Amino acid sequence: MSRKEGMIYCNRCGRVICAEERQDMTSFLAVRKNWGYFSNQKDGMCYSADLCENCCDALAGEFVIAPTVEENTELV
Repeated sequence: MSRKEGMIYCNRCGRVICAEERQDMTSFLAVRKNWGYFSNQKDGMCYSADLCENCCDALAGEFVIAPTVEENTELV
């Protein structure tokens, strides 16, 4: 679990990303996937993970097909 005792940890490197109350002011990738009936072996399972920016970049660098990256000009 990447969230415990009020802190968010990177699932890949284990480092602290931020305190949960500061997650709106911190950049990290939060992934949540609910597997449905058409998965191979994960029907009804929910996976969630958090990645720090460095680990997100490292993981994306391993992709055979690069992820789509778009620039946002309006930052919230």
